[in-house]
Amino acid sequence: MSKQPPHYLVDGYNLMHAWEELRGEELYIARDRLTNWLIEYGGYEKFDITLVFDAAFTDDEEKIEEHNEHFRVIYTASGESADKVIERLTYELIRRKREVHVVSSDAVIETVILGAGAYRHPSREFCRAVKRAKKQLRQEYLGNVTLPLVRAEVGDRIDQSVFDKLDRLRRQK
Repeated sequence: MSKQPPHYLVDGYNLMHAWEELRGEELYIARDRLTNWLIEYGGYEKFDITLVFDAAFTDDEEKIEEHNEHFRVIYTASGESADKVIERLTYELIRRKREVHVVSSDAVIETVILGAGAYRHPSREFCRAVKRAKKQLRQEYLGNVTLPLVRAEVGDRIDQSVFDKLDRLRRQK
């Protein structure tokens, strides 16, 4: 049996507030951007990630979006905080012998998850880790991209007779 990848439980709004590039964004745009960044990060690092957003002040039921087999987003039920969901999931995953990492800068959740045997990553530190991985990913797959020194123009790629006809049309008024 192969070892399962680490499972990251992320307090979504806590991480969003720590992420400079997401400040000032519309809430739904910031959530989408964060989700996309974490899907990419989890795929690159080979982590399972559960992103948890509070819906404590709504009348909604808990909603789970499965993006792929390694990434899901949970919107908590009415009256339930992200901390409570993360705490519950931490205990469930630890019981199943998973390595659990919790991303949050909330002191209360820190005490609970460390007592359960999980690892804690402060939100700002995690932001830096994701940015480093993104930079490394770009380097690995794009390498050193150099732009051409000369400007590529359409006229350079068409036959001279076509160019002359187009030039005559352009000059007519």
